[in-house]
Amino acid sequence: MREPVDVILPCLDEAGALPGVLARLPPGYRAIVVDNGSTDGSPEIAAEHGARVVTEHRRGYGAAVHTGLETATADVVCFMDADGSLDAGTLPTLVAALDGGGVQLAVGRRVPAARGVWPWHARGANALLSALLRARGLDVHDIAPVRAARRTELLALGVADRAFGYPLELLIKASRAGWRVREFAVPYGPRADGTTSKVSGSVRGTLRAARDMARVWRA
Repeated sequence: MREPVDVILPCLDEAGALPGVLARLPPGYRAIVVDNGSTDGSPEIAAEHGARVVTEHRRGYGAAVHTGLETATADVVCFMDADGSLDAGTLPTLVAALDGGGVQLAVGRRVPAARGVWPWHARGANALLSALLRARGLDVHDIAPVRAARRTELLALGVADRAFGYPLELLIKASRAGWRVREFAVPYGPRADGTTSKVSGSVRGTLRAARDMARVWRA
């Protein structure tokens, strides 16, 4: 049996999704919910369902993710949205890729499970950024919505963005460092009722994420 894996779940008002997300974690996968300013009782619900809860007062996806990474103690860490759109049951496949074959970063490629779960504006922005990454030699088709890597290697990579540019910067720096990145198809379903995407839920959210990613790209 392998060592425990820490699963970092950045969270902002995901009360409706957390029970289901946490229930689907495989045995040995320990949830670290990083609350980023929820007002719907998310931290309490996460704790009631067995998660370790930490708070990050600086707003931003990257800030929450990095705090989770610093909090984790397992050798291998996973990252996944806490909105119910991704299935934690796919995590062992990503983790297994790290145990052989020289893979340093395993990432998910979203495959919509139903029509309309991935709005056109978010899907288009993702396709453009993925194409730009492939032009740089990194064979990916998504901006790593779910990923697995070794904690110490991630910290050494020095990802600095604390907003929506974090996943893109991670991929860029992994490519520059010569990491082998392997991509796996993962089902992408509807968010849990009562939750709203901070990125794909609106054109404004997508534009804000695009701004953050453009800043990372130019750095």
